[in-house]
Amino acid sequence: MASGFYNVPKAVNEPVKSYAPGSPERKELISTYKKMYKEQLDIPFYIGGQEIRTGNTVDINPPHDHKHKVGQFHLAERSHIEEAVTSVLEARKKWAATPWQDRAAIFLKAAELLAGPYRARMNAATMIGQSKNVFQAEIDAACEMIDFFRFNVEFMTEIYSNQPESAPGIWNRMEYRPLEGFVYAITPFNFTSIAGNLPASPAMMGNVVIWKPARTQIYSAQVIMELFKEAGLPDGVINMVTGNSAMITEVLLDHKHFSGIHFTGSTGVFNSFWEQIGKNMNAGKYISYPRIVGETGGKDFVWMHPSADPKQVATALARGAFEYQGQKCSAASRAYIPESKWNDVKNMLTEDVNSFKMGSPEDTSNFINAVIDERAFDKLASYIDAAKADDDAQIIAGGNYDKSSGYFIEPTVIVTSNAKYDTMCTELFGPVLTIYVYEDKDWEKTLELVDQTSEYALTGAIFSADRYVIDQATNALENAAGNFYINDKPTGAVVGQQPFGGARGSGTNDKAGSVWNLLRWVSNRTIKETFVPPTDYRYPFLG
Repeated sequence: MASGFYNVPKAVNEPVKSYAPGSPERKELISTYKKMYKEQLDIPFYIGGQEIRTGNTVDINPPHDHKHKVGQFHLAERSHIEEAVTSVLEARKKWAATPWQDRAAIFLKAAELLAGPYRARMNAATMIGQSKNVFQAEIDAACEMIDFFRFNVEFMTEIYSNQPESAPGIWNRMEYRPLEGFVYAITPFNFTSIAGNLPASPAMMGNVVIWKPARTQIYSAQVIMELFKEAGLPDGVINMVTGNSAMITEVLLDHKHFSGIHFTGSTGVFNSFWEQIGKNMNAGKYISYPRIVGETGGKDFVWMHPSADPKQVATALARGAFEYQGQKCSAASRAYIPESKWNDVKNMLTEDVNSFKMGSPEDTSNFINAVIDERAFDKLASYIDAAKADDDAQIIAGGNYDKSSGYFIEPTVIVTSNAKYDTMCTELFGPVLTIYVYEDKDWEKTLELVDQTSEYALTGAIFSADRYVIDQATNALENAAGNFYINDKPTGAVVGQQPFGGARGSGTNDKAGSVWNLLRWVSNRTIKETFVPPTDYRYPFLG
């Protein structure tokens, strides 16, 4: 029973550890990595308080050493997903009635556990299962997930404190109820923090969730479930299921108590959800309009004005295009460079790219690791081969690949004379950057090209030393990116600082890690209480 108005701890961003040679965090992480690499995990799926193992399993192999097995996970059948719906709706009865401060305490505890005893294990699992280097794992699996939990608690209190005005004799209140039903969370492989946040943010607002992580992220997903359990999240509030994606989606989206979807993934898949939900609405299957929240693809740009510094641009491209092998929805994948600065940018960029070391995340000197799986590898290799053969494209760095032991694609830089060349338009989701060199006098026209080339509008960056140009470019590209960067790379959004999300073909722009996202997971009820009700229907004007 609540007996006060509570102030939650002030949210601050989790400091990023350096993992410098000889540091204690480096020793602990590499030791944990080596220990986990030798283990064989048998990962169940979770329904209510049950760990379910069907015997129908899929092996887990590190992308950088795909012949090595670190465990397996079990696949659910249709009956299990139907059972999950029954279980989650039963869990909702208690969870929806749980006071907000108790829900907040669970996720604040999860943040502290992750900042402390779970940090090395979560990072190591991400390094092993998703082939992230030490730094990329730290900023994602540890720091960003901690930030999601801490800042979302603060945002939750901001929402609850937003109350209407009351006239004399009346008390008006706003109640922020959880949605009536369950939320379906679908998460990608590339960010462990997203995998934690997409089910956690609706749950924090009192909802119950059925969560389907990507198959290539199950290894760290298991650690997330252990984290939630130790933090005190009641059984059945977040249920993790694995299995055939189409089957799981069909069962959940067809249920009358499906109340919302929280998604990060491909645009095509997200579009199919809209279609299916629309058909079900027309058929009268749902008790309410489901909330549809999604962040999808990107074809993110870097645009350089002739006034910009070549070294700053080259560094932004080296980091923005190739960190985590370009497997970020925000990764720089197309760039527009003025002719007068091209030689400088080219020389600096190729020098950087040629200095990259590539290999296992266990070796902390490796900047580049493997792409996620064979399907991604084969797709990227085919585009690289096409660039080698096309007359309007030239590879100036990288261009090689090898999957004999791991799915390794060299960071590749393509220069094209065709502003609409395939890799300038198509999302590749890998370490491939395509550059178009334009005549300096055409910089304004090139802004139109940037805006009109892609269906996506997720992230983008401009570089200029001219304030008037910065203002003009910012206005010209108003709708081209939901996260827009001035003189910085288009990646690395920080929770609480740059709320993340895009529009157009990049999603619903509901800004993960913000008050705007959390508002999607509540259904408001306005309550008006009149203290002395009238007893005569007659108004004064009738006299």
